[in-house]
Amino acid sequence: MPSDIEIAQTARMLPITDIGAKLGIEPDELELYGKYKAKITDAVWERVKNRPNGKLILVTAMTATPAGEGKTVTSIGLAQAFGRMGVSHCLALREPSLGPTFGIKGGAAGGGFAQVLPMEDINLHFTGDIHAVGAANNLLAALVDNHIQQGNALQLDPRRITWRRAIDISDRQLRFIVAGLGGRPNGFPRESGFDITVASEVMAVVALASDMADLKERLGRMMIGRTWDGKPVFAGQLNVVGSLAVLLKDAMKPNLVQTLENTPAIIHCGPFANIAHGCNSVRATRLALKLADYTITEAGFAADLGAEKFFDIKCRQAGFTPSAAVVVASCRALKMHGGVPKTEISQPNPDMVLAGCANLRVHLENIRKFGVPQVVAINRFPTDTDEEVAQVKCFCADMGVEAVESTVCARGGEGGIELARAVMRAADQPNGFKFLYDENLPIKKKVEKIAVEIYRARGVEWTNLAERHIRQLEADGLGNVPVCMAKTQLSLSDTPGLLGAPTDWRLEVNDVRISRGAGFLVVICGDIMLMPGLPKVPAAEKIDILEDGTIVGLF
Repeated sequence: MPSDIEIAQTARMLPITDIGAKLGIEPDELELYGKYKAKITDAVWERVKNRPNGKLILVTAMTATPAGEGKTVTSIGLAQAFGRMGVSHCLALREPSLGPTFGIKGGAAGGGFAQVLPMEDINLHFTGDIHAVGAANNLLAALVDNHIQQGNALQLDPRRITWRRAIDISDRQLRFIVAGLGGRPNGFPRESGFDITVASEVMAVVALASDMADLKERLGRMMIGRTWDGKPVFAGQLNVVGSLAVLLKDAMKPNLVQTLENTPAIIHCGPFANIAHGCNSVRATRLALKLADYTITEAGFAADLGAEKFFDIKCRQAGFTPSAAVVVASCRALKMHGGVPKTEISQPNPDMVLAGCANLRVHLENIRKFGVPQVVAINRFPTDTDEEVAQVKCFCADMGVEAVESTVCARGGEGGIELARAVMRAADQPNGFKFLYDENLPIKKKVEKIAVEIYRARGVEWTNLAERHIRQLEADGLGNVPVCMAKTQLSLSDTPGLLGAPTDWRLEVNDVRISRGAGFLVVICGDIMLMPGLPKVPAAEKIDILEDGTIVGLF
């Protein structure tokens, strides 16, 4: 089978105006970025906003492993399957970050014959949205430091500035820095650091804002630090909201592209799911719901992180009601959760597949707690045996969940038709969607509910720093919002090496921070970092461009 990039580069793309026409979008309602990608203007929303919503399908997964689960591939393949069936649909995904693209993943636009195009552009600079977010984030950082340098009328305590700079490259060297060295003309010395841009609160704000007015209101309420006497200070107090909004005006518009089979895809915003809320933008999703009968979207990483945040944060803020959820699993990943080392996952082992289903069970039980009908997509690899696949189907049947094989990576939309039919059946089932917790509960109660009911922890251990910040936030009246858990994606627990379904453990909460503009609290668990590092052999070492302009080595 050819590589992903070879498949993408030999695909026949349609002009983006033709893709827009499939959704009923007129050519003059698009802002073209070349021939194959475009921004969707606000005129489309104004024209369709009073239409009834279509059905919202969430694609999530079991706990991630190096073996691969295929959540994005399944999302794209499912959309392509709807296209082959002649069913009105729209795909709505996040934008990839340069950090993972040049670090671990090497790309995040799907794979095989289930990809979004043009994959090189989507994986790299795309339409510049992430760069705009980084520029806005860093403009605010510069203005904060300048305010202190120029007299500090707001009495900001330089030791309690919480706003950090951002860059969209994984760079552990920048996690903690000392800035402002070189004497008074060069600022004032203070400790600070960088987060990866997709973990910036600005990214979350753009992803959750409903329109420009909402964006500006959210930008204004982002907390930047505290005064000498401990009072919170917000970005709006610096009179900079207008400048930030100007930088983000184009980034607010969703991006239209296409799948390998020329079906429509809206790709917009890219907040990380282990350190942010991990969903594409509210604007993109609500637009897709008006333009198509089925909207297929995904939430980053497994159901314990991505799906929980999708339900409790995005759906709560946007008023969405999901019609069904697809939980992606693979026999390879199940074997790893059953105890098989990565070097042996291609060997038949149905007993370990069944053992690994303990992890899948937790995720299926969790989706059930939100009252959403669900389907399991078995992302089949060539080395999977019929007996292994049968184990998964039998396990799911015992849980009352339909499980369907998906071969979209190898066969495109044709390999997802059975899955699409199962999803349509699930979406027609009675829906009792509900949130896991009341956002007005005390902060500790909300975190403990997620830890015990979703992660299956015995309880929560709080550091002194977390305890102090919780007391402070609740005293400031900032605690009555959802919580966004920042936790490893490699385990249901807060320890990456604990596979399967660990139970005899306690969640370690090291800090609690407010993202007031985004409208949630960020709860830092375990050793999670807001700035990833590069692996021993980064994907960047394999990527190149040839003399004729062809990009090679990208996924």
